[in-house]
Order: sequence, then C-alpha cells, then structure tokens
Amino acid sequence: MASRLAKLAQGTPVRQPALAGKPEPGERCDMCAAPVPPGHRHLVDLNDRRMLCACRACALLFDSTAAGGGHLRLLPTRRRRLDGFVLDDARWDRLRIPVDMAFFFRNTEAERVSAFYPSPAGPTESLLELEAWTELEADNPILTELEPDVEALLVSRARKMREHWLVPIDDCYELVGLIRSRWRGFGGGEEVWTEIDRFFDDLTTREQTRW
Repeated sequence: MASRLAKLAQGTPVRQPALAGKPEPGERCDMCAAPVPPGHRHLVDLNDRRMLCACRACALLFDSTAAGGGHLRLLPTRRRRLDGFVLDDARWDRLRIPVDMAFFFRNTEAERVSAFYPSPAGPTESLLELEAWTELEADNPILTELEPDVEALLVSRARKMREHWLVPIDDCYELVGLIRSRWRGFGGGEEVWTEIDRFFDDLTTREQTRW
C-alpha cells in the first residue's frame, strides 16, 4: 500500500496535507489498514528507507526504540527553526552541495552523515565532506541533537532564502515530492517556487503542532 509520501516522491499529484481533518479517500495505515487523517504520523523502514503511514494507534505502538524489530522507527514530531544558525557562503561551498537546497541526516547504516538535495528527478545524494560537516557541527551544537535516521537538518538558500530547520525526515521527502511534481522547465516556474514558499511558511505552523 503506497503512502502519501511514496506518491510525493514518485511525483504523483496528491492533495497537499492539512494539519487535521477527515481521512483522504484511500489514505490508510500501512500497518493495520485503518483510515488515517491528513497530518498523520509516519514510520521509516531502515532497510530500504521507505516511508509508511501510521494511524494514531500504530504510532503509539511504535513510540518506543524497542518497538519495530530494530528496523521500523516512528518519525518524531518536533520542528524547530534554527534562528542564528551559522552557515555562510564559504561554509556552504565546502559542503559541496551543487544547488541551494539540501537536507542532512545521520545515516546509521552508512555510519556517516548523508546529504541529499531535491531535484526534478527526486532526491539526489551529494558527497559530503566530513571535515566540512564537523566544522558546521562545531559552530552549531544543535546538530549533535539530530536523532539518527529520523531527523534532518533542512536548509534552503534559494532565491535569497535563509531557512534552517530541524525537522522529521518525512518533511524533507515531502519537499522533494513537491519539487518533483511541480517543476517545469529549466528554472522550475513560478508555481513551484510559490509552493516552496508555502511549504516553509507552513513549517512555522507545524512547529507548534504535536500529534
């Protein structure tokens, strides 16, 4: 059963999520098949990094590091804008990200921090220089708090944006899917940039939401 996140990552058009409400037609928990509302929680299968929808009951069941057989993890809900985050142009260049938007997370399988950036083709991995990340972490100790595999640093420097967020990793894949499904031509088109602005505006609301 494909989740909304899977549809987004594949570029399939879907209605943008609300923070609460009735279940969308066909939206069901990937664990028990119960209907799920917009804004529902997700699990990540660490074996293949697949996102799974979770109803409230299943989310509560997996809300423990001992649950999930070691490979299913419930994604957290905290979202935090990182005001005062230290990341100048020179530091960004040393991270070797070829575009102005990326997310970073601790990948336990690879035993390192992984960096991905959204593109019209989907999430694309970028080779991250360990020394550059270590310097960034030293200047921003909040990065040591990233929960492995399930939380990410999300950065956007596109169009003079300076957005730095600690978010659940499914937010990053939602952004990837948005870009993949809306991108048009070389520059993306105004529609996709309007949606990207709306996505980051919505993070501010979600920052206050606990489910």
